Amino acid sequence: MVKLALSTLHALGPGVAVPAYDPRALTPGIVHFGVGAFHRSHEAMYLDRLLGAGQGDGWGICGVGVLPSDVRMRDVLAAQDGLYTLVTRSPESTSEARIIGAIREFLFAPDDPGKVLDRLADPATRIVSLTVTEGGYSVSPATGEFDPTGEDIAHDLGTDGAPRTVFGLITEGLRRRRERGLAPFTVMSCDNLQGNGHVTRRALTSFARLKDPELGEWMAGHVAFPNSMVDRITPATTDADRRAVETEYGVEDGWPVVAETFTQWVLEDSFTLGRPALEQVGVQVVADVEPYELMKLRLLNASHQAAGYLGLLAGYTLVHEVCQDPPFARFLLDYMTREATPTLRPVPGIDLDAYRHELIARFSNAAIRDTLARLIVDSSERIPKFLLPVVREQLSRGGEVEHAALVVAAWSLYLEAVTRGDGAAVDLPPLHDQRAEALAGAVRREAEEPGAFLGLREVFGDLGEDERFRGAYLEARERLHLGGPLGAMRALRDGPGGPLPANTGSVLTSTPQR
Repeated sequence: MVKLALSTLHALGPGVAVPAYDPRALTPGIVHFGVGAFHRSHEAMYLDRLLGAGQGDGWGICGVGVLPSDVRMRDVLAAQDGLYTLVTRSPESTSEARIIGAIREFLFAPDDPGKVLDRLADPATRIVSLTVTEGGYSVSPATGEFDPTGEDIAHDLGTDGAPRTVFGLITEGLRRRRERGLAPFTVMSCDNLQGNGHVTRRALTSFARLKDPELGEWMAGHVAFPNSMVDRITPATTDADRRAVETEYGVEDGWPVVAETFTQWVLEDSFTLGRPALEQVGVQVVADVEPYELMKLRLLNASHQAAGYLGLLAGYTLVHEVCQDPPFARFLLDYMTREATPTLRPVPGIDLDAYRHELIARFSNAAIRDTLARLIVDSSERIPKFLLPVVREQLSRGGEVEHAALVVAAWSLYLEAVTRGDGAAVDLPPLHDQRAEALAGAVRREAEEPGAFLGLREVFGDLGEDERFRGAYLEARERLHLGGPLGAMRALRDGPGGPLPANTGSVLTSTPQR
């Protein structure tokens, strides 16, 4: 067993690829906020490829954590000289392991905010990238406007002391650069948001205008915010993953990453201070990202929400279990084909029918062991961005919305179960959502006021007032209660007037429908 560190790379077995460059010689040109599993399987991996090809000079990564949970990442990366193992597993059960060395430095902002600000103001820093989750932008899912009411955001707006938030740190870093006559860095979102560059621009400049109106205007006119589409299924690392890395590859790694073999990154070519030559290592650098991002958000990400809630109510826990079950795979394909795809523009170089079937194959990859519980974290941020835009566009064109309505109905039944204590009946995971209290209150009103859940305007906006969608949602809830997920999906497939198999009780208390 080899404990991972720079000094032990030579001792790793031939089955583990090691950096073809000296990580100690890297100059950080990218500051990245949110060093989690996805960043390490995606952006850092692409930079590692580029560095290995001798094309990444000056593009090392300085990772930054701002949350209490980032302490562990700080400690693990410090103990391993910034190295970690990336294992990719294919649906054919083959796997590969490589050591990634692109993260040269990690700073935990609460330890010393000044160090983070110094790095942001350093002339060598040319890009600041983000994976802070869909909810990390403080943007209302109903209005799309910046919400400054969060406790830490309010702190950063109300004091000239050390910033606590990503927005506070980036804004202060840009203020210092402007004061010193340095060009601004590019701010590059790598989160699953439609128009993630536009969202980042709106959020960051809104914050800055509240803090310093002149600075906010300068940022709006001088900072580049490229849009991007990112894709690689990367579950959270488990203890079983750590043991597997030790057993299969002889590497003792405190925080390896396991991901699927598939990876995609489509990036808008809009940067203030240049960029790495990412097109050399498989990144699609384009003028217009929107067709690709809508494809991914409305097909892949929305289908994840569908698989998550319907699968959980049927008693499943893993994504591949759901997608290897023919009725579920058929439902997901029908949603993608009949409801999501009609809202998409042509996607250059992509066969959408092949893409839809490829998604089912990727979801069915048993080697990844992705959990349904991971998919449903913060759904009050995800569903309004992934699924509800499909509903709105389909309603506007008179298209189908019944599959999406069933997903929303399944979400509401899951919320009812976990908020009234019935979750244990079918082993439902607990609710992890920043709007948990509001969601619980909305579903509690369903008993006396059917459709009350759709009245949660901070999530649904005015969608709950649409009689057609409201009717589809109420019918879907009834089908779930009477026939469970399988019966409800079968009723959709059979069409109006089709048979609705009886369930043996509430979908939340009956035997799982595997």
